[in-house]
Amino acid sequence: MQNILIRFAFNGAAYHGFQVQRNAPTVCAAVQDAMEQVLGARPDVKGVSRTDAGVHARDFCLSFFADTAIPFEKLPLALNSRLPPDIRVWKALPVPADFHARYSALGKEYHYIIRNSPVDDPFTDGFYYRVPGPLDAGAMAEAAAHLEGKHDFASFMGISGDVVENTTRTISAISVARAGETLTLAVAADGFLYHMVRIIAGTVLEAGLGRLAPQAVPDIIAARDRQRAGPTLPAKGLFLHRVFYPEGIIRA
Repeated sequence: MQNILIRFAFNGAAYHGFQVQRNAPTVCAAVQDAMEQVLGARPDVKGVSRTDAGVHARDFCLSFFADTAIPFEKLPLALNSRLPPDIRVWKALPVPADFHARYSALGKEYHYIIRNSPVDDPFTDGFYYRVPGPLDAGAMAEAAAHLEGKHDFASFMGISGDVVENTTRTISAISVARAGETLTLAVAADGFLYHMVRIIAGTVLEAGLGRLAPQAVPDIIAARDRQRAGPTLPAKGLFLHRVFYPEGIIRA
């Protein structure tokens, strides 16, 4: 049995996140359905993240054990022939036996996309959150900069059914960049709390709208109070952009 890593992208609009759920379509179930047809078995899979309903991914990573004669370079084509068009595998490769897509990861980078325009784009609708009025990208970047580093991010955690004992995370890089009508919030960290990026996006957006002073962010962090941070922006603007693994474990 070989431990295999597949890397793939998906449009999350039609799915209730990655993790299998009863009576709801999920990315994991769709991938396992394709695996069962291609491999003749339904392997136990390890995903790098659960992802919320409606969240997208450009580089989702999943590992599983399988015994197959299909060459690694042809496995993506075989899986894609069985997958729905909103999920596409672009890489398959062997990894060490102790590799785990989630627990071997050093961190992840998410992007949140905001369209600053009075009208929607018919070609990318469903992949951003639209703000019609003026936005101060500089104020957003200033607010975001206060979040970089190791902090207790309890103020930026949504309510879930999970018990989280440690809400400290380290954001290694965070930025806000504008390209025409598109603003991209990029956040790289060693881990993320429930809805953390969407709440960060809502908070820096408040700064861009002039409703929050960027200098207030350190006080929001220190308060450890969800009510002090901004709103949770919709899932449709969020992308898992890439995953970081120790150098040498996997090939690009």
